[in-house]
Amino acid sequence: MSAEFGGRSGRQSRISQWLRGRRPEPAADEGDREALLLAAAGAGLPLAPAAHPAEAYGCSCDRVGCPTPARHPVSFAWQTQSTTDRGQIERWARHQPRANFITATGMVHDVLDVPLAAGREALTRLLDAGVEVGPVAESDDGRMLFFTLTRGTPEDEDEWWPCELDCHPETMDEHPGLRWHCRGSYVLVPPARLPGNGDGDRSVSWVRGPEHPLPDPLSLLEYLTEACARHIGDHSDHAGSAWPLRR
Repeated sequence: MSAEFGGRSGRQSRISQWLRGRRPEPAADEGDREALLLAAAGAGLPLAPAAHPAEAYGCSCDRVGCPTPARHPVSFAWQTQSTTDRGQIERWARHQPRANFITATGMVHDVLDVPLAAGREALTRLLDAGVEVGPVAESDDGRMLFFTLTRGTPEDEDEWWPCELDCHPETMDEHPGLRWHCRGSYVLVPPARLPGNGDGDRSVSWVRGPEHPLPDPLSLLEYLTEACARHIGDHSDHAGSAWPLRR
């Protein structure tokens, strides 16, 4: 009986591996990946492990129809798990060599997340105007991420600054224009890989690294909203989406 059980288990294991598909190979230089993650943590961005691309389902979580493949945390406890501790991040990075990482927003930093074309336009205008711009990341799925100081943790909770642009993971589709990731949200932190579109995996990478100080989000907001309004104006199917109405 035990031999038969072992054989069945072996067949099931092979079938499971086939269904999951061939996993991508680790990045060529894992030292660079770890160094980039540690640099982000050293800048105060709390990190936690996230899913990664997988051939069979698009996401390593194996959830059929995963709505955010390779973009979500591994653990439901990601908010309490997120950390800047160097030792913990080194352990995660080495034990999970294919994992992406998220950074939890609303603790130390927020993220203003805009369409790529609008973000590039705004970044050029901000730099030309001499405005202090912090870390900026670019995603191959068509978004640009501006990392800023948070406005979500005031000393007096009654003074918390609500914003109709606040974006949480479950409301991403409702914010095709500018998204404000604050308390209860997260974004992928570079380096990260996304499921490909037939031409191989896509990525999230730094345009300006975490060595740049975090700016006040309000110093960027006008430039970003204006660029988004122009971008949305060129795509009339989403007219008005740059500044979503209060839900």
